[in-house]
Amino acid sequence: MAGPGGFQSGSKIKMGPGRKKDFTPLLWSQYFETMEDVEVENENALRFVLLTAQHIFRIYCSGSLGPVLLLLHGGGHSALSWAVFTVGIIITVDTEGDTKVKNPEDLSADTMAKDVGKVVEVLYGENPPPILIIGHSMGGAIAVHTATANYVPSLLGLCVIDVVEGTAMDALNSMQNFLRSRPKTFKSLENAIEWSVKSGQIRNIESARVSMGGQVKKCEESCSSPSLSNSAGEGIIEEEEDEDVEEESSKKKMREDDQEVKKESVFTWRVELSKTEKYWDGWFRGLSALFLSCPVPKLLLLAGVDRLDKDLTIGQMQGKFQMQVLPQCGHAVHEDAPEKVSHSFYPKNGFKSNFCY
Repeated sequence: MAGPGGFQSGSKIKMGPGRKKDFTPLLWSQYFETMEDVEVENENALRFVLLTAQHIFRIYCSGSLGPVLLLLHGGGHSALSWAVFTVGIIITVDTEGDTKVKNPEDLSADTMAKDVGKVVEVLYGENPPPILIIGHSMGGAIAVHTATANYVPSLLGLCVIDVVEGTAMDALNSMQNFLRSRPKTFKSLENAIEWSVKSGQIRNIESARVSMGGQVKKCEESCSSPSLSNSAGEGIIEEEEDEDVEEESSKKKMREDDQEVKKESVFTWRVELSKTEKYWDGWFRGLSALFLSCPVPKLLLLAGVDRLDKDLTIGQMQGKFQMQVLPQCGHAVHEDAPEKVSHSFYPKNGFKSNFCY
């Protein structure tokens, strides 16, 4: 089952023999035309300090024709998770990963929704162009809150990817256990990319090579090496080899890795999702009703039809929104099958034809 933070637990990929896979990182500039940091005011900070604090959001943009696609990533992910998806005029926003805040972070649904509106205002002023908001997982929840509060007045449509209130609320109970099961550190960015693919978190190697750089960061001196993941294949099903030779080779490699780690940079997760637990309920509770009440055309993309809850099942039968299921994808649907996702709302005759009120 997919966790609310944009991760999928219990999924493993069988990696058989064959050509060695390339896990080297890819640059953001191979997918986006520009990158900039956008600064917006944080109204909540006025309660605590005299000066207005600021939020700084990293924005990646591409394209110059057609409506603007404003992309919001899932919890713990980054704007780069949309890299292989880019089409039309793209603005993808880092709501967590590369966000710098000069005051303690407020990650409540309403605050993040307001921030989305402020970013649009900074970019376009009082006359923004038609905008389609697309959000994945937590980003989908924030997209719904943004739409219902009318923080983006030129909103043209809403697309939510693999987030449903019922399944999200059910997953909250096991989320902390899932987060504890992940490696705390990686010996390199390549190691983190390999883990993301072999664990099944991201099933598209190209996307993993560009997006994992937004999920992890170089560890500071306080990071401890005992929790380091020296092997990206933790819990991965591999083709069996001679056990004795493998065991000796593994021990030798671990000794070598332990020595190399002291010389190399260690990477850890950029966002400590476990510390955002107090906001989880607010992100997802009441989400189905809010989604159905949004006064714009709506599309729900799911990795499996079993994710639908009662309210959305009834709403879908009543034609209140369009739904498409993209099988053979993990929770990171837009990373695993970017072309199928884009075709779902952007067919040859225009994306509006695939939306329902």
